[in-house]
Amino acid sequence: MTTFTQNHELSLGGNYEQVAQKFRPIFSKISSGTLEREKSRILPYEPIQWLKQAGFGAVRVPVQYGGEGLSQRQLFQLLIELATADSNIVQALRGHFAFVEDRLVAHRDHSQELWFKRFVQGDLVGNAWTEIGKVEIGDVATRISQNKQGELVVNGEKFYSTGTIFADWIDLFAYDETLDQHVIAAISTHDQGVHVSDDWDGFGQKTTGSGTLKINQVLIERDHILPFEQRFKYQTAYYQVFHLATLAGIALSAVDAFSEEVRQRTRIFSHGNADLVRHDAQVLQVIGKASAQAFASQSIALTAAEALDLAYLTHFQDNDVADQQANNTAELESSQGQVVISNLVLDLTSTLFNALGASASTTTKQLDRFWRNARVVSSHNPLIYKEKVIGDWIVNQTPLPFVWQIGNSPTARKNSA
Repeated sequence: MTTFTQNHELSLGGNYEQVAQKFRPIFSKISSGTLEREKSRILPYEPIQWLKQAGFGAVRVPVQYGGEGLSQRQLFQLLIELATADSNIVQALRGHFAFVEDRLVAHRDHSQELWFKRFVQGDLVGNAWTEIGKVEIGDVATRISQNKQGELVVNGEKFYSTGTIFADWIDLFAYDETLDQHVIAAISTHDQGVHVSDDWDGFGQKTTGSGTLKINQVLIERDHILPFEQRFKYQTAYYQVFHLATLAGIALSAVDAFSEEVRQRTRIFSHGNADLVRHDAQVLQVIGKASAQAFASQSIALTAAEALDLAYLTHFQDNDVADQQANNTAELESSQGQVVISNLVLDLTSTLFNALGASASTTTKQLDRFWRNARVVSSHNPLIYKEKVIGDWIVNQTPLPFVWQIGNSPTARKNSA
């Protein structure tokens, strides 16, 4: 096996404060417009452009190739800071950083210098894996085939194409009919035949650009078709830790927003405990508990990110047993983190309303956005199934599902026939 990556080229960590200070002014500017974007459902084209121009999408790229070389723990700490400013933007960048991670892992065996160069110059990648409608589970309607001219073309339709509307490339899950295998097709959003719609209508995470993607006769080169079986092993854990970081940022932001409301509130109840709400012991108890829950959420998310770092590192070591153990740990800890953090954040974003009055429900304040956004993020991967697979692993050592799909049930089709 030819190894392209030397140990000194790995992204194992950098000067976090130095990198964070570079982006914090942008985060602050993003935060100042979050409420209006939420209220009016304005997609964050401009904020994402600020991040793009500042090199945010390349923070995991090795220093030798022009990036910051951050570890995954450092990346997710940075993402928590960004999610505190606007959780929608973090969600919109989820597909990008997953594709970057896949290229970092692939660099062990095949040089990814071209992709690293694209990331450093600001190229962003969107996500498009899920098909909806009557596509049966296990089937992939998005296809790569050969036209009459002998060219490779992609056709299909995806939903939940998060971030694609802001991106330069698409991380597209497809079936390659010419090689009879599942693949990732890396196609440019600027190609003729690519159409992205802003038709996501969820009650939360409204501005993530998670709408419909249609691909019609889009030409693709063979070197932009990546066998899915070569995808980085810890991808499911990685995607989940992204949600954990988003939830932690939502929690921290909610505590900040409600605390400020408490500080400024002048109306009190006759049966309250103080002349000012900010001195009311029961109100302070609400804020204190929520702050502790937010702290726990952030801590758990970053611990799970450390497991991802270990999975990344063992990939470059000649030890298959250690590699499998590291991937098991990453999958287990990300799942355990999801079960705990989801409930913590959903609880605190609801309970915080006990610190205020009915006026907290006005659409002007948009304080419900924290719960709505957390509820949608927590719904991506069903908690009940995560709890089940964790228990099955603990009790029976049943292998954890590193790859899973969603689709229409064949039984439902038979019953409706």
